[in-house]
Amino acid sequence: MALRGSFIRLFKKQFNSVFKLHNCSHSVAIIGAPFSKGQKRRGVEHGPQAIRDAGLLDRLSTMETAARQQTGKLRPFIRRACGDTFYKSNLNRYDSTVLFQEDQIENPYYPLHDYGDLNFTHLAKDECFMHVPFPRTVGLANKMLASAVGSAVEAGHTCITLGGDHSLAIGSVQGHYKHCPDLCLIWVDAHADINTPLTSPSGNLHGQSVSFLLKELQDKMPEVPGFSWLKPFLSTSDLVYIGLRDVDPGEHYILKNCGIQYFTMRDIDRMGIQRVTEMSLDHLLSRKQKPIHLSFDIDAFDPSLAPATGTPVNGGLTYREGIYLAEEINNTGLLSAMDLVEVNPTLGATREAVEATASLAVDVIAASLGKTREGAHISFDKLPSPGTTYKADNEQKICL
Repeated sequence: MALRGSFIRLFKKQFNSVFKLHNCSHSVAIIGAPFSKGQKRRGVEHGPQAIRDAGLLDRLSTMETAARQQTGKLRPFIRRACGDTFYKSNLNRYDSTVLFQEDQIENPYYPLHDYGDLNFTHLAKDECFMHVPFPRTVGLANKMLASAVGSAVEAGHTCITLGGDHSLAIGSVQGHYKHCPDLCLIWVDAHADINTPLTSPSGNLHGQSVSFLLKELQDKMPEVPGFSWLKPFLSTSDLVYIGLRDVDPGEHYILKNCGIQYFTMRDIDRMGIQRVTEMSLDHLLSRKQKPIHLSFDIDAFDPSLAPATGTPVNGGLTYREGIYLAEEINNTGLLSAMDLVEVNPTLGATREAVEATASLAVDVIAASLGKTREGAHISFDKLPSPGTTYKADNEQKICL
């Protein structure tokens, strides 16, 4: 049995490496979601800009430059697909026939599209539902984001959503599901975010995101104003949590009684991140290869690494653990969409703290998209020899 298990793991690794080579040619869409009404701390709406300012586009550009040199496809890399004013228009403009037409005509191999930030509507009159603040505003924002993510996925892009608070995952995952109905969800977070409005101590919707998605909780969810457009679609068997260490009593009951696969920081300490990652992917993918949605809250990391966030909890992931996890998800070749949320530049005690948190977000995104810690290297047919170099230099001097 042990030999059979080793063979299966080896086969999967070889299969996934081939799949990854095919997948690395896919294009990436970046969507900024500057939104904070899923919780009470302002400032997280500046997260998308902080992540861009930390060098996200330059990092991905470096990765793609190396890929172009390896494949021989030379093409321009980064520009705003529809200009800085695109998201000032209404939601109906976010349609794949409009959004991607320019790139498809001018440059069908264009790899990275930064579509700027969504322009969310904040409703003036949005009374609490029970003790849930801003329900209609959060619902409307997620409906808009779902349309945006759905259009990006439909057009063949791997979609990266920059938050913003974690309530945005409601729309991000739903938009992904519209075009990938067999997706699975990896939720990397210090918190389970699976309270219902009836169990949540705070009422904040960023701590209830997953409960809106799960079919098994449908009869436990009240009709929250602003969410009539959303129907639960995800099975608990297609969900895995990694990094939990601050779980509310109602959430703990749901995790246990709904049979959800989850790994706490104690599990990571006990088994190691390699084993936890392997078990997570086996749970989700052993029966069928499915598109992966990775929803990554920066507070999954220890606050010493990511201090500029709203709900830090001591004892989080180390840098190496978080990056290893992202690398292994990329190695499946199945990552189809990703959220990176809860970077709050106003909560960093110093400029360095803000920059460290945003840079960590960039590292996670880059690793999820294929950046390796061995570096990205140009492929060589052969090493140059001193004689060849000397001859070429002399020929150039003679020509001059």
